[in-house]
Amino acid sequence: MDPLRKEYRHSTLEFNQLLLNPVDQFSVWFEEVVTNQLPDGNAMVLSTVAENGKPSSRVVLLKQVEHGHFYFFTNYNSRKGKQLAQNPNACLLFFWKEFERQVRIEGLIEKISPEKSELYFKSRPFFSQIGAIVSPQSELIQHRDELEMAIKFFEENPDKVQRPDHWGGYKLIPDYFEFWQGRENRLHDRFQYRLEAGIWTIGCLAP
Repeated sequence: MDPLRKEYRHSTLEFNQLLLNPVDQFSVWFEEVVTNQLPDGNAMVLSTVAENGKPSSRVVLLKQVEHGHFYFFTNYNSRKGKQLAQNPNACLLFFWKEFERQVRIEGLIEKISPEKSELYFKSRPFFSQIGAIVSPQSELIQHRDELEMAIKFFEENPDKVQRPDHWGGYKLIPDYFEFWQGRENRLHDRFQYRLEAGIWTIGCLAP
């Protein structure tokens, strides 16, 4: 018996339960996450592709869903930022183990406006703003002391805390969704939404 194996029995997902628009369906599931205050419920795996074709993944936080687009913020000079500049195709993955659910979203990534990035930057906690300024994300550093010294400088000079040009938001414009509901005996419920000529079509996938 595999000690890590478990059966999924939380709930089911039937075709007649699905909403016609996948963003609406995502909102229903995400509202349950928010209502139940699941830890890190807005955490999502962002997968990008490097110039050599190798995939790269990391966890980022969903900050907003607006007009069907999925927003997150980061350093544009980071590894993911450089990869997105070369190849804007990306995938988001949400996994909510408490509900035994998974959502995969594929699409194109675009930078959002500097004005919108500025608005969000100013809403962040003070030390999170400083962190965005001082960290050369994904770059090699000699020692953490470099960061601590830079943090101290901005802590003592709060008037110099401003959003750097290399930090801001992205939005994913989706063209594919997959909703996964865990079921017993690994016979999971899986449904895909694919955008074709501006219309979402729904299909049932084998587990």
